[in-house]
Amino acid sequence: MKAIRCHGSGDIADLTLEDIPSPIATADEVRIRVQACGVGFPDLLIAQGRYQLKPAPPFTLGGEFAGVVVEAGASVTSLQRGDRVAGFTDIGAFAEEMVAPAARAHRVPDRVSMEAAAAFTLNYATAYAGLKTCAGLRKGERLLVLGAAGGIGLAAVELGKLMGASVIAAASSEEKLALCRRYGADETINYAEVDLRDAIRNLTGNRGVDVVIDPVGGQWSEAAFRGMAWRGRHVVLGFAAGQIHKLPLNLPLLKGASMMGISIGELARRAPDAYAENIAELLGWLGDGLLRPFVGKVFPLEDAPQALRDLAARRTIGKSLIQVHAG
Repeated sequence: MKAIRCHGSGDIADLTLEDIPSPIATADEVRIRVQACGVGFPDLLIAQGRYQLKPAPPFTLGGEFAGVVVEAGASVTSLQRGDRVAGFTDIGAFAEEMVAPAARAHRVPDRVSMEAAAAFTLNYATAYAGLKTCAGLRKGERLLVLGAAGGIGLAAVELGKLMGASVIAAASSEEKLALCRRYGADETINYAEVDLRDAIRNLTGNRGVDVVIDPVGGQWSEAAFRGMAWRGRHVVLGFAAGQIHKLPLNLPLLKGASMMGISIGELARRAPDAYAENIAELLGWLGDGLLRPFVGKVFPLEDAPQALRDLAARRTIGKSLIQVHAG
């Protein structure tokens, strides 16, 4: 089978399309014929050797997948051959076939395309964990989403509206903000052109926002924290800006506010019941047509390195996908 292999150089240009043997499923795994995979920042950071997970090279890159089960391990009772599934793991998805723990492969609702499924699980599970599990977002609260036109950001905009919040989307271009408005944002901020903290104050009548969803980091994190209301909750979901910002510790004290973060992989490992509950709710909404994953661009498997370069340069809007098998 063909797969995108990483040999540990840290250079995206060194990723190669190679022929390797198909993987073998262990007792609690399923083997999947991959149809499409999402492209995310963890993939980029793993390829560059900058992620907390550092697989021994060579390895197959890719964490998000959608496909069809072709083999179920001896201990697997929840899935069977022919099931349409989507989910995420650490590595292995940028390939014609992959294996994944059965607990991380979720049946795709019948009416949902495999492309939408590949763009769904990781981003929406991460955004929902931030909104529900961490922040406890309540109906009527004001939500600020940074990097709102990215995969996690747009999911947070859509979920925030579904949960009854008033959503302010912040992004770096008018094109991106127009997409956020299509996905339900009530107000928008172009933080490439205006001061983020001042814009938050203007839109909230100096009150501030109740919850910040932050997959960006960098200089925007402190400005967003300063724009929070009393007892606000700032949820860190990533560092797309490439910088880990240092926050003055007097700010949480003065605002009675909290900063928290969550890795969806750690939630799945440490709180599997909470993770399973969230996924079930999300897949129900997806099947009912209440959530609409936005796919910005689709690449063939051999162009996976270009998809990662576009992500690194912040040229992506919504979710980029890699098409492996059609149908």
